[in-house]
Amino acid sequence: MQKRTSPRMFYACVAVLLSPSSAALAPGGPPNRGGAQQAIYWLDRVCAMNALSPLGMVSDFPSDNQVSVVPIEYVDEEQKDYFVERDGMKFAGTHLLVDLWGATNLGDPAHIDAALREAAIVAGATILHSHFHHFSPNGGVSGVVVLAESHISIHTWPEKDFAAIDLFMCGACDPNKSIPVLQAAFRPTHIDLNEQRRGRVY
Repeated sequence: MQKRTSPRMFYACVAVLLSPSSAALAPGGPPNRGGAQQAIYWLDRVCAMNALSPLGMVSDFPSDNQVSVVPIEYVDEEQKDYFVERDGMKFAGTHLLVDLWGATNLGDPAHIDAALREAAIVAGATILHSHFHHFSPNGGVSGVVVLAESHISIHTWPEKDFAAIDLFMCGACDPNKSIPVLQAAFRPTHIDLNEQRRGRVY
């Protein structure tokens, strides 16, 4: 059963975190932040986790599900327009559908997490958090790296040496730069690649 933060607990957290001594009550939090900033930081984390709970993306045992979160101080909070214009066309972002055949390392969530994170960084994207589920000790992996610019998702079939990967990135990010990273990480013998421009402005 998924645990949710009750309204009473939520407002109690607000009251505690806004107090002048709140910094001492939040071990592991960002350093040198006042009560209000500390509250915003932790409430952002709580709200993000609760928003994901109905989707089954957060469990009581996040380490078992390969959940990792990037602290909020590493996220650019400046408001951006992620639409981009190329070749006379304005659109939201580039969506690559990547099918890897003859691939390896498809049953290792930690390896897949590291590979997709590197793919995001090389493409110029901002990582928010990631989540991967291993279906069994010898089964496939499904997961997602959530980006400020959208996402990278994967589903693998180790028994078929096949992986389906989506790379959707808005703005100036270039998911095509991620392809060499995926090749190095999974060593496919063949790649099927399909590119779509999403959110075209006519």
